[in-house]
Amino acid sequence: MRLRSWRISIVLFASLISCSAARAQKINVEFDKSVDFAKFKTYAWDPTPQPTTKPLLVVAIKGAVNDELNKRGLKEVAATPDIYVQMYGASDTDASISYSDLYYGPGGVPAFNQSFLMWGTVPGSATTVAVHKGQLVVDVIDANARKLVWRGQAKENLSDQRQKLLEQVNTAVEKMFARYPVKKQ
Repeated sequence: MRLRSWRISIVLFASLISCSAARAQKINVEFDKSVDFAKFKTYAWDPTPQPTTKPLLVVAIKGAVNDELNKRGLKEVAATPDIYVQMYGASDTDASISYSDLYYGPGGVPAFNQSFLMWGTVPGSATTVAVHKGQLVVDVIDANARKLVWRGQAKENLSDQRQKLLEQVNTAVEKMFARYPVKKQ
């Protein structure tokens, strides 16, 4: 009987740890409620190269985002998209990501929440985004209006195990896009 109680305690403890780990992932989504997201049919990734120490992780994130956009009826194109997608992340340490505006050359797409930026954007300069360890940010920019219309952010303590890390990425992207204004088709 004592052995059985001990086993039940272990199972309950393991369940508690898994539940708390699942809740550790924090998702935040902001979007412009005045935009008709159903009008967007095509997308392209930001052509500005970002340095990375984990190129396979970047490929996995892009694959997860592509999958979610395709499920919502969007098609990736090489030129003249309806929206651009930008991605930033930090897996090992905090990072400052500088990026250029897709339209004005150096500069940046302003965030909904200006506290997200280390400093604001001025045409002709770089925008610096503070990205904390374990954070992934996905931006959707209206190509015609030239403005940020949707931002998804995920924050989680990342696993050192490759398979677990990929599961975390897929779950984070799926949870972000569950709040995208256009539902899966």
